[in-house]
Amino acid sequence: MVGYLFLLSAVFSIFIGTSQQMSIRPAQSVAVRGKLTCNGRPASDVLVKLYDHDTFTLDDKMASGQTDSEGMYQISGHAHEVSRITPKLNIYHDCNDWMPCQRKVSIYIPKSYITEGKEPEKTYDAGSLELSGEFEGESRDCFHKK
Repeated sequence: MVGYLFLLSAVFSIFIGTSQQMSIRPAQSVAVRGKLTCNGRPASDVLVKLYDHDTFTLDDKMASGQTDSEGMYQISGHAHEVSRITPKLNIYHDCNDWMPCQRKVSIYIPKSYITEGKEPEKTYDAGSLELSGEFEGESRDCFHKK
């Protein structure tokens, strides 16, 4: 019985040590900028959020911000992951929309813009996006937080 408890204790210690080592995840960062318009006019005060998209768990929010009076945004953030992050920018807006909740458009950022560390070295330029049209994969979001 004592031998069994010793073996069980040893296995448990190895498992705990391994899981603690795996929790040391390196920081990875990304930055994105662009301009949003609605019917050809600057879309000001539009909420933008930068996420690390996760397949099996909730996405990790890396940063959030809003467009300025000219519809411009620049946002950067970081996440800690064992594997490579999958960065995406979510845009929440009401352009040409009178339905409840906000329209949500997601833009995935190319992996070549990911930097190891907390400060991004490159900025992905998403260009100018006209929000009045419909987008493939667009959804509605009633529960996002500012």
